[in-house]
Amino acid sequence: MKVILLGTGGPRPDPKRNATTTLIRIGEENILFDAGRGVVIQLVRAGVPLAAVNPVFITHHHIDHIGDLYDLMLSTWMHGRKDALRIYGPPETRRIVDTLLTQVYDKDWQWRSIGEPALGGWKPVVAEDVATGLVLDTGRWKVSADIVNHGDGLGFPAAFLERWTCYGYRFEAEGKVIAISGDTIPCDGLDRLARDADVLVHCCYMATAEAENEHFRKLLQHTMSGGDTVGKTATRANAKTLVLTHHRPRKDERMLKKLAEEVARDFSGRIVIGEDLTEIDV
Repeated sequence: MKVILLGTGGPRPDPKRNATTTLIRIGEENILFDAGRGVVIQLVRAGVPLAAVNPVFITHHHIDHIGDLYDLMLSTWMHGRKDALRIYGPPETRRIVDTLLTQVYDKDWQWRSIGEPALGGWKPVVAEDVATGLVLDTGRWKVSADIVNHGDGLGFPAAFLERWTCYGYRFEAEGKVIAISGDTIPCDGLDRLARDADVLVHCCYMATAEAENEHFRKLLQHTMSGGDTVGKTATRANAKTLVLTHHRPRKDERMLKKLAEEVARDFSGRIVIGEDLTEIDV
């Protein structure tokens, strides 16, 4: 079993990083968490058979986590997917998937299904809005979801917050635990997901030394975890390995060393500064 960081960046274009997307490989199964910019290309680069990617778990509906979701739907089918692609996510995930298939790219997949008969006809995509708790138990592995806090304190109208649900996920198999934080600041949901994790894949946007203006300070307070909190979260959870992802674009890569040093002040376990296509054995 291994974790592959397909993308470790965010919504802003970064030539060194694709958008945050994480894959768990267990035997011949490939379980995907999010589908951000570049996901299909990165799967190919990682040597993952596209037809074998299934299911997909969405953390939330920002573009850097769902921007290439249709590309994934289409490419897995064009490369041999025979079964329905199953997509699980927070409320309105199904609406987004249905809209992509019926209003945005409907002519695209229909044209290919009819005009390229060698592909064997379109294979469906089944999306499901899920609640917290156990999401899926295959008997070989199981995934649970919990709510995490991503921007809730930024003053959004109540009507928007009613529709804004962000998840992290907990993957359990073979006596091991992998926690996927999603985008979040420290919160109770994250603590529950990460408890006793063998690997905690945690968003970590920047070191506090990089928070040189009010915008960044507010971001670390309400939107994304940084070097001042992720180590504390991992220690509180008793995690063994902490993997840092969702980095900001940087001109000065020396800040990654500062970030690692800052996190290490709070966490004595193994720290991995995620790069695209980093692999972590579990």
